[in-house]
Formats: sequence, C-alpha cells, structure tokens
Amino acid sequence: MIRLADDLELLRGFPPFGFNVYVMGGVVVDAATRLGTRRILRQLAGRKLTAHALTHAHPDHQGATRAICERFDLPLWCGEADADAAETEGLIMARMPPHWLSRTVGPRWTGPTHPVARRLREGDEVGGFAVVETPGHTIGHISFWREHDRVLVIGDVVANMHIYLGYPTLREPERIFSLDPEQNRRSAERLAALEPRLICFGHGPPLRDPRRFAKFVARFGRRRSEAG
Repeated sequence: MIRLADDLELLRGFPPFGFNVYVMGGVVVDAATRLGTRRILRQLAGRKLTAHALTHAHPDHQGATRAICERFDLPLWCGEADADAAETEGLIMARMPPHWLSRTVGPRWTGPTHPVARRLREGDEVGGFAVVETPGHTIGHISFWREHDRVLVIGDVVANMHIYLGYPTLREPERIFSLDPEQNRRSAERLAALEPRLICFGHGPPLRDPRRFAKFVARFGRRRSEAG
C-alpha cells in the first residue's frame, strides 16, 4: 500500500491509479471493479479493518464490495440516496445514464450486491473523516473530509486522470456516466471552498496542489456566468 497521510493508505492497482481503493482509519473506501477482487483481498489481508464504505454506487467502485464484506466480516456503509442501488441487483446500472459504453462495460465490472448496514448522511464520522454530501455524479455520492490536516477523499466528483488515455489531468467525470453534471459542478465548488491540501480521487493520482485544484474548479463558475 501507499501511505498518503496519517491513517490513509492507497492500495496498489493496475493500471496504476486507475481504480483507487483506500484504507481510511480502518475503513475500506470503494472497491474498484469485480475484476480487481483478488488484488484487493490480497492487500487487505492481515489488516485491522472496521467497515467498508462507498463514495457512490457505480460498477467501478462497487465491484469487490461483497467479497470485501464477506472475507473480513465488515458492514457496508453508503450514502443514503445511493444505498438502495448498492444493495439491489440491477439498480446500479438502471441509475446510470443510458449509453452504449456503460451498457458494455458495466455488467462486466459490477459485483454482487450486499446489504447496506449504515446509510451515511452529511456530517457522519467515517474513519476519522466527516461525510460531505456531494451529489451530481450519482444522487447519493459522498466525499470524506478531515479538517485538521485538510485531507479530502473525493470519489468521482473530479478525476485526476483521462479515463481513455490514462495520463494524469484534472477532469470532470464523463457526462455519459453522470446523472446531473451541473449539480456535480456545484459539489466540486463546495469541496474546493474547503481548501484541501491533499485531494484523493477515485481515478488518478493524489494531488497536493490546492491552487491547481481551485483554479480548475473555478472554471465552472466562469462558464456558468458566460452562459447566463
């Protein structure tokens, strides 16, 4: 694992930073696709774990969820508005915008569902971090914020990787995977206002450049003003 901060580690994967899974104060955050199950279970073996939490219920974040929960006897936690999708067969795909690409890769990446033991809301504590509700990409997307050292785990509100070409770059999530892009931009603006020093993404390497992140998110407001 890669240590990023106190009580925050990133599992190694292939491609590097393609589908990020974190251990955050004993809580496993996200689960990549079901194709990554063996590498995830191998890296988690022998660790003291307390729960498994999802930033959102999408195939590339939920894939190994049941395996993680069953292997390590962990409860599953998820944002309240995404919980039904996380535990209901077929609902993950049904809540994604219709597109040929998601219809093609989604069923290959989605893992078996698992009951949600705790439906997370704004301000709940998870592994020493506070839940921040950040809807848009999905209706129940959440992020995790630790104020004392200004560490942010952002899920898919913003990516730090070009998903088709693989190189690091700040990007909005692709419209074909996001239910409400404008609401997602507002969520990104809310997170940028926290002035995080370390931003950890669902896709892409961590970023320790608050100014770069703030500058990227500021474009959303300028576009909104120009359109209005």
